[in-house]
Amino acid sequence: LERAAAIAVLGGHPPYRAMEGAFLFQAGWAPEIWILSPVLPRESKILAELGIPSAEEEQLNRMILERLGVPPSAIRVLPTRVKNTYEEVRLISSLLQGKEPNRVILVTSKVHSRRAGATWRAVVGRSPRAIVRFAKKDPFDPAFWWRYTEDALAVVRELVGLLNVWAGFPIQPDVRSAENREERTKRSSPEIR
Repeated sequence: LERAAAIAVLGGHPPYRAMEGAFLFQAGWAPEIWILSPVLPRESKILAELGIPSAEEEQLNRMILERLGVPPSAIRVLPTRVKNTYEEVRLISSLLQGKEPNRVILVTSKVHSRRAGATWRAVVGRSPRAIVRFAKKDPFDPAFWWRYTEDALAVVRELVGLLNVWAGFPIQPDVRSAENREERTKRSSPEIR
């Protein structure tokens, strides 16, 4: 680890990434924490139509950070919603322009740490610099990933993601319009009343 301009908590896996971000902040590695805002899953809209509130990930991460003693003034929720690691890296690197030190600590899960670093190097290069840190309390066990379905699926997803990085990102996020997604949802599920 080195001191950085910010600690960026990448999207996914609350509470582990935010917990690690709080630990790094408390240890003095950076003066602020950036929380990424993922694109809302299509299920969120359906839940809203049903009148069921769903907590957004960035809200959960903010609550976790504050509960662990990070002052609200040191927490910055990034307003741009992102779909994937590629978009997270582009957003974070653009926000680092003109910051000193010109580096960020990316907090992610154990299984995602290699791809996060590879994505940063492929998209940004070596400057500004990213230090990838995995969440220590993340329950993923790399020595026995093959024992549990969830861990095995995570490894397969990361391998496909790494191949995508190494191939120059030929696989793109789902950019089909929200209307097309809604239409597919209506055809495949019973009507909400």
